[in-house]
Amino acid sequence: MRMGVLDIGSNTGHLLVVDAFRGGPPVPAHSYKEPLRLAEQLDAGNLIAEEGVSRLVKYVVEARAEAAEKGCTTILAFATSAVRDADNGDEIIARVNEASGVDLQVLAGEDEARLTFLAVRRWFGWSAGRLGVFDIGGGSLEIAAGSDESPDVAHSIPLGAGRLTRDWLDAGRSTVDLRLHIREQIAAKAGSVLRGGTFDRAVATSKTFRSLARICGAAPSTDGQYVRRVLRKHDLSALVEELRTMTPEAISQLPGVSPDRAHQIQAGALVAEATMDLFDVSELEICPWALREGVLLEHLDHL
Repeated sequence: MRMGVLDIGSNTGHLLVVDAFRGGPPVPAHSYKEPLRLAEQLDAGNLIAEEGVSRLVKYVVEARAEAAEKGCTTILAFATSAVRDADNGDEIIARVNEASGVDLQVLAGEDEARLTFLAVRRWFGWSAGRLGVFDIGGGSLEIAAGSDESPDVAHSIPLGAGRLTRDWLDAGRSTVDLRLHIREQIAAKAGSVLRGGTFDRAVATSKTFRSLARICGAAPSTDGQYVRRVLRKHDLSALVEELRTMTPEAISQLPGVSPDRAHQIQAGALVAEATMDLFDVSELEICPWALREGVLLEHLDHL
């Protein structure tokens, strides 16, 4: 069957159209994306500004039309950290759904981590053993670990690259203090993850980690999804030092960095470095599947 998975992330709205059936991998057929930057549009009152809401409504209406044009029979639609954390989140959801006819739902942070873990488990299989899975989004960092299809532990921490860029870097606050803030937040959750044992495989997903890996020498996306890609800690640490003196314009010229995310790379790199350090991971393998695939796989499992 042809289905659409509509992901309203803290950075980007992304409709992924796939041909899917239970027992087989979803095959991408079409993609429709729009940078929304919702994590950066929370005002002092913790409300997403009208400009951001209007852009979101417009995008979802267009995404539904795009899905219909591509023959989708079902749209699975969800919103993550930015809408979840906004005090006007319920109003935004109601407005989007009324305008578009889409049943957009807010995904809890722990569910975001759990479903990303499911996608990674299905990609690598049982031979991967105990998995540690890390995902840096625009609004939050998701961490999950376990040996089964569902993780033993799943955390969502408000350390997204967009959030930190807005609250710290754009505000002119100290990067030294930001580094310590990130490490304090991750360390508070690390014990519950590590009590289950070391990872047989440590995995990273989604755009920020993919961009960091590409900058550090991983193969480009044009080489296909089955090429093994890794992010090594010593390469990342060297990159973190370089990024301190680079402008967003210069960062946007690095391989794998899109112009709309260049200003967030420094914050994302600090989160990634702290994650690898505090979990004593020397190498993260990049998984091409993430939250969207997890949502789809769980839906197919329950048909």
